[in-house]
Amino acid sequence: MKKSRSGFLREIRSNGSAYLLVVPAAIYTLVFGYFTLPYMLIAFQKFNFKTGLFNSAWVGFDNFKFFFSSPRAWEVTFNTLKLNFLFIIVGTLGAMALAILFNELRSRWFSRVTQSTILFPHFLSWVIVSYIIYSLLSTDYGILNRILAFFHIDPVNWYASPQYWTWILTTAAVWKDLGMNLVIYLAAITGIDDSYYEAGRIDGATRWQLIRHITIPLMLPTISILTLLALGKIMYGSFDMIYAIVKDNGLLYPTVDVIDTYVFRSLRTIGNPAQAMAVGLYQSVVGFILVWGSNKIVKKVNPDHALF
Repeated sequence: MKKSRSGFLREIRSNGSAYLLVVPAAIYTLVFGYFTLPYMLIAFQKFNFKTGLFNSAWVGFDNFKFFFSSPRAWEVTFNTLKLNFLFIIVGTLGAMALAILFNELRSRWFSRVTQSTILFPHFLSWVIVSYIIYSLLSTDYGILNRILAFFHIDPVNWYASPQYWTWILTTAAVWKDLGMNLVIYLAAITGIDDSYYEAGRIDGATRWQLIRHITIPLMLPTISILTLLALGKIMYGSFDMIYAIVKDNGLLYPTVDVIDTYVFRSLRTIGNPAQAMAVGLYQSVVGFILVWGSNKIVKKVNPDHALF
């Protein structure tokens, strides 16, 4: 025991500057990730700020009724899952395809400029993106309606047509995060040993065969881990994106209203933190089950690709 403790102290002394950099992130994780865990209890209480966490009255599952007794509970749950599945599938396939294409480019200058251009939207706030989308979709002055008018097609009132918004939001989410995912997949590709490609070329493999039998299989561990991490947040509905773009437009709720925006609107008038915690707990439990179940399936197929 003494030996392991002295080894730990020696490790701290020898890499002190590195551990110092970790301190802010560790404090943030402890305060907001672990010290707040006891407050999950308020999901089962009639929480009173005066009496506090341990003296508030217990109400069992009554706070969950607020959400599950709502006629729109299953609609917003479906919208949340639908949008997040589309973000994961389209985003992963798009980033994979682009990473493979960039890896095949021979012009490094063109590749770097294009990568930087694709990465730029990741650093824009959703408020700015919402104005970009408005400039495209505005009924009277939007670019898309002007193009439709040029081809003598009737303009579309996009902000009153919910059927288009699943794919509008998917396009916006993928466009914004494509660059960051592209960087991760490119890093995975550049980590592949060149000897595999050399062996393939000696055997007469074409470029497509090298991609199919070497690049894609060796990208699978990265794809698997990123997908499993994304599944953990699948019940969280990108509140900042949807609220910035859609705002309180009730005409679009049938296809874009997700759990987070629904709860925010409800609690803005009710103001009960216990009900918000109940819905948050529901999202966390379902997210954990999805990650655990998906990881179990991945582990059966290939244990090396599993997250834990």
